[in-house]
Amino acid sequence: MADLFDSGDAAPRPDPQSEVNRPLADRLRPQSLAEVIGQAQVLGEEAPLGVMLASGSLSSLIFWGPPGVGKTTIARLLARETDLHFVQISAIFTGVPDLKKVFEAAKIRRQNGQGTLLFVDEIHRFNKAQQDGFLPHMEDGTILLVGATTENPSFELNAAVLSRAQVLVLERLSLTDLERLTQRAEQELDRALLLTTDARDALQEMADGDGRALLNLIEQVAAWKVDSPLGREALAARLMRRAAKYDKSGDEHYNLISALHKSVRGSDPDAALYWFARMLEGGEDPRYLARRLTRMAVEDIALADPQAQGICIQAWETYERLGSPEGELALAQAVVYLALAPKTNAGYMAYKAARRLAKQTGSAPPPKHILNAPTKLMKSQGYGDGYDYDHNAADGFSGQNYFPDDVPRPVLYQPVERGFERELKRRTEYFANLRAKRNS
Repeated sequence: MADLFDSGDAAPRPDPQSEVNRPLADRLRPQSLAEVIGQAQVLGEEAPLGVMLASGSLSSLIFWGPPGVGKTTIARLLARETDLHFVQISAIFTGVPDLKKVFEAAKIRRQNGQGTLLFVDEIHRFNKAQQDGFLPHMEDGTILLVGATTENPSFELNAAVLSRAQVLVLERLSLTDLERLTQRAEQELDRALLLTTDARDALQEMADGDGRALLNLIEQVAAWKVDSPLGREALAARLMRRAAKYDKSGDEHYNLISALHKSVRGSDPDAALYWFARMLEGGEDPRYLARRLTRMAVEDIALADPQAQGICIQAWETYERLGSPEGELALAQAVVYLALAPKTNAGYMAYKAARRLAKQTGSAPPPKHILNAPTKLMKSQGYGDGYDYDHNAADGFSGQNYFPDDVPRPVLYQPVERGFERELKRRTEYFANLRAKRNS
């Protein structure tokens, strides 16, 4: 296992003659943090790593971000710029015995005056007990931990690890970043890519924010023997488009459904359709989307448009009858309908307020006048006394109190002035005024 903890900057450089055989992504690996493209929100002078390096005080870190944005490269360069020995392991291939060897080697280096930056790729794949194993070595300074994860650390990492490390979010590379990376690749290759401007844009879009993927695509394009620039269609015919990054059970799943829900709530049908399509393209089950759309109708539209829920149920049933891909059109139309429907969360808020009140007053009995009295004993106890049958009252409304006697009457449902709920607001106000008159 010597190579597990001795594979740092001391590794010999390849022979210059073999440079041409090295993958482009490896040849373009930055040699300093200043060469890193993107991630200014982390590496800038006033950003977390910039401040840490300027002060000479580097703490344990968790890099959270998608693949191909520089997590490993930045960790390696941090070790170089702080004179720490760089050790890289992967949670996928490393077991407890391997970790023990890593920690023992780090202790020996520490005794010899050399610190260790331990980079753990896919750290979320270690179980909770394995993550706990890092704690004593982080606390006594044996290692400076830099973990990398594509999953939300809040859900995947121990609270104890998170309390001892700063989480830094690395973002997918922008198209501007990818253009800079393309130019750097052309300098390394010593020639421009034979692509039209439109095809060049398409190539960068295919990378989907992943710098390593872009360099791999560029390497393929550079190897083609063509005499004139290729257009977008020719490029698409020669390259398989990368699958969009989407994990139906992971963090991206929840990010996209959140984006869809908030686009619907924000009355933006175009954005809502976009996120709906993104999830379908990623392989999401349309039945899951049908269920979530129905939930949106109940939570965000509700009685402002009583038809919204029915539209969703009908779209869901249509999908079940037609299947894919025709049935997905019905769901897409439900998306548009929900986005353009009037919005209210009055019913949702009233329900939550009622649940809170029920928890607080869970043992308060109903007032006796609204209880039935099927036995003589119950009649003698006053059950049903004073009950006014609403249909016998003027306007069909008695105005009686239906809350427990010791629970002050609250106002739980507060409809808004939108859609059909405007009519419900008029009705609640009518009955509230009539109740006040009857009880005055």
